[in-house]
Amino acid sequence: MTDDEREREKKAEELRDIFVDVTDESTVTEEREEERGTLPGEDEIDEEILETVDEMRDEYGFETSLDDDEVVQVVRLYHDGASDAEIARELGDDSLDKTVRRARVELHLFRDSDFDAPFDIEKLEELVDEDVTNTEAADALGVSSSTVRSYRRAVEARRRSDEADGEYADRFEAVLEDREISERFTPQAKRDGLADATEDAEVDVDL
Repeated sequence: MTDDEREREKKAEELRDIFVDVTDESTVTEEREEERGTLPGEDEIDEEILETVDEMRDEYGFETSLDDDEVVQVVRLYHDGASDAEIARELGDDSLDKTVRRARVELHLFRDSDFDAPFDIEKLEELVDEDVTNTEAADALGVSSSTVRSYRRAVEARRRSDEADGEYADRFEAVLEDREISERFTPQAKRDGLADATEDAEVDVDL
């Protein structure tokens, strides 16, 4: 076998692997569609997020000055990795960062910084168990009442999340995962991926 023949055979093998990968992805997509119906569009995803939010409102009675569309954006942008300040900016008002944080925490979407307090967070949890007021907790911890209020909100929300076994956060993640899968497996995305993979390959070969 000549060097040219070996090179053509190598490229043929690469193309076979690529086509197998694409076929497998198509099969996964079809199976998922059979199990769950067609993958949801953006409006359906927003509706599912809002349904979960409404359930949390009924269950926990939390309130926010953000409207429904803005709350949905908080969920979406949090899962996209945006900070509270970035989410506020996307909502069109940089001053909304604290409002975003409160809503996010109430939605059981936590960050490590929510519990990175300038005092012993476990001590606050003990005080919460004792049902002390924010003023009393502030005196005990040597911080302001507003600081206690912020971290106490996070502590209590995390407890509610633990009691629900993280159900609501998991539901947000699941519906947004469907969006990512839908975007990944669109026909155009598959064509683009195949084009990138075969860009430098010799296509005039026997498969």
